[in-house]
Amino acid sequence: MNIVTVFRVAIIAYAIFFIVYLVKDCIAHKEDFTKKHVATHSIIGFVTNLLDTLGIGSMATSMAAFRFTKSCPDQLLCGTGNVAFTIPVITEFILFLDLVKVDTLTLVSMIAAAVVGAVAGATIVSKWSVKVVRTVLGVALLIVAFTMACRTLGLGPFGAMGTATALYGGKLVIGIVVNLLLGVFMTMGIGLYAPCMALVSSLGMNIAAAFPIMMGSCAFLMPSASVKFIKEGKYNRKATVYISIFGTLGVLAAYFFIKSIPLKTLTWIVVAVMIYTSFTFFRDIAKSNKNLELTRAE
Repeated sequence: MNIVTVFRVAIIAYAIFFIVYLVKDCIAHKEDFTKKHVATHSIIGFVTNLLDTLGIGSMATSMAAFRFTKSCPDQLLCGTGNVAFTIPVITEFILFLDLVKVDTLTLVSMIAAAVVGAVAGATIVSKWSVKVVRTVLGVALLIVAFTMACRTLGLGPFGAMGTATALYGGKLVIGIVVNLLLGVFMTMGIGLYAPCMALVSSLGMNIAAAFPIMMGSCAFLMPSASVKFIKEGKYNRKATVYISIFGTLGVLAAYFFIKSIPLKTLTWIVVAVMIYTSFTFFRDIAKSNKNLELTRAE
């Protein structure tokens, strides 16, 4: 049995476990499933996962969409961003796993590191207050916007093109450590895809090798981190169900029909949206602080 088959069997088994765990929690809280925002969540799921499959990413774009539509409370954004996109990302990994043959040790070690980072990160993030969530996501959106802008312009490691499909020695250690940190950041609303592509490129690897690494990292880390969010109840259950369904459809649509769509203009639009959304988080923090000061003054 080759590594591709092993990974596919493992992730399908993990997906089944995750779905059972998620469904049990949703059934236990069926009162959350009202008709409000059903269409909004469905559209967000389809569009953001379509973009995710094309390399733009879904974490920050979904945060922006939730923010604009006011369809998810701020304190649930990090958890929802991880739980809701787990099944679509697993679908991506299954589809893209054999896009390019990556060295087994490199692939397994970097994916494992991201999972460890995500589990540690979820333990911290699930206990955050609304103010902390807003602060972190405000910064996160700016970081991702900057990363995407650099990638579009071909600046720094985002424009570098290597040919290697394996890492050895010091480069492998760097890849493992940085991907572990990216796993932590993933639970904080900072998408892993663009930074991972930069990491892979800067280490001299073929950029196509980033797809199985980054999608595999997210496919395994997201259910691992999401179990914590589900247990704590720190996610939007209704949004998760509709995004899981329509997000998977978005992945399939992107993979089978529009894989070669021009993305430069669309990417710049997304960057602008992220910057504006980041501004709204900081604006709300300022308003909250001002209201707190007025309350104390009274």
